[in-house]
Amino acid sequence: MVVFNPTKPAELEEDIMILFKLAWRNLVGAGLRTWLNVLVLAMAFILMIWGKGVVDGMAYQLNDAMTNIEFGNGGQIWHSEYDPMDPLTIEDSHAPYPEEINALIATHKAAPILIRQGTIYPDGRMQTIKVKGIHPEQEVMDLPTAQIVMGATGLTPALIGQKMADKSGLEVGDLLTVRWRDAKGTFDAREVEIVHIMNTVVQTVDRSQIWIPLDHLQEMSKLQGQATVVALDEPFEGTPASAAWIYRDLNFLMKDINDMIKSKNFGGNVMYGILFAIALLAIFDTQVLAIFRRKKEMGTLMALGLTRAKVIGLFTIEGSMHGIIAFIAGFILGSPLFYLMTTKGYAMPGDMDDYGMALGNVIYGRYGPDLLIGTTFLLFLTVVLVSYLPTRKISKLTPTDALRGK
Repeated sequence: MVVFNPTKPAELEEDIMILFKLAWRNLVGAGLRTWLNVLVLAMAFILMIWGKGVVDGMAYQLNDAMTNIEFGNGGQIWHSEYDPMDPLTIEDSHAPYPEEINALIATHKAAPILIRQGTIYPDGRMQTIKVKGIHPEQEVMDLPTAQIVMGATGLTPALIGQKMADKSGLEVGDLLTVRWRDAKGTFDAREVEIVHIMNTVVQTVDRSQIWIPLDHLQEMSKLQGQATVVALDEPFEGTPASAAWIYRDLNFLMKDINDMIKSKNFGGNVMYGILFAIALLAIFDTQVLAIFRRKKEMGTLMALGLTRAKVIGLFTIEGSMHGIIAFIAGFILGSPLFYLMTTKGYAMPGDMDDYGMALGNVIYGRYGPDLLIGTTFLLFLTVVLVSYLPTRKISKLTPTDALRGK
């Protein structure tokens, strides 16, 4: 049995050890009540991390997909007339490659892309698309362009997205008529062979683009040696020498995407705050009410000679122990969930097009040290304060009033 003798002043370290032992015995003696408190705190901890990690994972996937699939890590050099939001600019947005990037193209650090407006006619239905020419051996864009090599038919090989294939009823090996306008505005048509169908989370790429070898599209359009944009693996230093070209860095290219990410992050922070508010209610119910129900116990301790400061310290330590055990339990119980969300992800019910973001049908969580440490600190500080403040108020009562439960 631990005996606390208030008549003999003890060293601070000894006092603290005694308070820790008393707090631990109180936790063990409470039995089911302790484990219910721990379970509530652990679930609040898991839900807060899980929810924020999902939102962070969505933002990361969106940023990663657009950077690697749509733009390239170093941004792009655009023809000065090119505006991706205005299809009417595409026909005139082409020029010979900037001379200063020829060395980058040779080392696969830049990928020229020629873009033309086109139409296809699957099952007799007209569908507007963009025809994009790119070097099959390029390494800048995260696209399976190595697949667009000419097969036994001798036709122009074409790469399309899975959603376009599903919508148009196309399969590998199918022939597809593509119609476009050349540099002189003359309409022309050619059959291409679908050699590969890719899965990509960027909907514009997956639904409405056909990729063919750059030299084929240049020949078809009578635009040899020309491109509309040049995707870069690294940021471009300076400005292009030719006035026909302008460098667009990732900040420019990703502006709309970053605005969308900020709005989604705001929603994620709101959800995090709601979960934290729920956690506060749970902590209040388990800690504050439990402390007020133990007024008589505090009165007994003060009547036995325990100072008010030590009563406050005892119940604050006890609450802190609740928090520590809960966080350990939360890590143990939540780790499998966090691992599965990181590696296997969560299959979304429905098409992610409805969410307005370039995401796959599987969402992966992102649980960094900052999220784990930040949430642990926030909840632990809350538990300590919720344990300290009501105990401090009750300790101001006289032992007699506390024993009477006033």
